[in-house]
Amino acid sequence: MGVKIFWDERAPAGIQAPVQRCISMILQMPAEIVIEGGLLLKGYDPSRRQYNAQQLLTCIDTIRTCAAISDLMLLVIAGDLYIPGYDFVFGLARPNNGVAVVSTARLGNGYYGRSENDDDLIDRIAKEGAHEVGHLLGLEHCSNPECCMFKPDTLDELDRKKKMLCSSCQQQLSL
Repeated sequence: MGVKIFWDERAPAGIQAPVQRCISMILQMPAEIVIEGGLLLKGYDPSRRQYNAQQLLTCIDTIRTCAAISDLMLLVIAGDLYIPGYDFVFGLARPNNGVAVVSTARLGNGYYGRSENDDDLIDRIAKEGAHEVGHLLGLEHCSNPECCMFKPDTLDELDRKKKMLCSSCQQQLSL
């Protein structure tokens, strides 16, 4: 089993390969980039200027089912995400369906008034992508702030995470 990373055409270009390699390394599983030029993404809320992540997961699940994709699916999009009750989420997974989504909207330095840096963006997308795919593999949130499965609420918390699973999470994956 592997993960297919669907890269929406509006997501940052030119960084797909390093993100794919990092996710594969973190989770020790094959990952493949699929460039998508026309996914019909539902769930956009114009009043919030964000996508409802739960509705996006329903769309992704439909695509996965119709295309008979057996691999796990991760969608990387540029649009900002939210779930009801939260201002935003970096990403969201639906483990029972094997689908996850990550937004790059709040992962770039520019959003925070900092100088843009592709290395920072690659690092953050890879860690957040591996985190969401980790949920698809049955991992829960981890209390170790350096583990990829730690739930970050801020960019600083995301940056503090390492591109690896802690020994406890690694052990859970190998059971």
